[in-house]
Amino acid sequence: MAYDLEEQEQIATFKAFWASYGNLITWVLIVALAGYAGYNFWTSHQGKQAAEASALYDELQASLQANDNAKVQRIATDVQAKFDGTTYAQMAALGAAKAAFDANDLKTAKAQLQWVVDHGNDEYKSIAKLRLAGVLLDEKAYDDALKVLAGDFLPQYKAEVADRKGDVLVAQNKVVEARAAYQAALDAMDQKNPGRQLVQIKLDALGVPQQAAAPAKPAA
Repeated sequence: MAYDLEEQEQIATFKAFWASYGNLITWVLIVALAGYAGYNFWTSHQGKQAAEASALYDELQASLQANDNAKVQRIATDVQAKFDGTTYAQMAALGAAKAAFDANDLKTAKAQLQWVVDHGNDEYKSIAKLRLAGVLLDEKAYDDALKVLAGDFLPQYKAEVADRKGDVLVAQNKVVEARAAYQAALDAMDQKNPGRQLVQIKLDALGVPQQAAAPAKPAA
């Protein structure tokens, strides 16, 4: 059936429009479809990575329970190599550090904690630095421990940092500074924090600070 005049005008208008903008529209569609396909691939890839990392982390946890330090270290290294952008890598490194510490392998424990400091988010970095300072304290590397504790921490770890600093200062026989650190830890802690009792015990163990002697009265 022949087109009527109005239909012919519409077709002519469409042809003119397509001649001017057809290529642009085609490329916009191609880019949009490619972006959508890429997003789907990325989402699928991320989901697959998370599932694989989770499975490895579960295996690491089982190895921790079995006190198999060698296997824990192998799995942690695998997770870090393949899934370094996931939180599983950070958690695996912290778990591996604990296993190494329990096995008296302080060198590996420090290396795993340093990996978290270098690659982790702010939360895990704060945890790793606190534990690293503890390992350095055990090694009697007191100045290095204090340097770590002088770094940046999330505000919620203020009390833990001060407490650990007090431990290092006690080991250095710096009683006055240690007392101030423990007091700072108490001041930063919530009254309901169960850790207050332990910090208070440490503070009490340092004894009451000696009062400065009063100046002698001049003779009458």
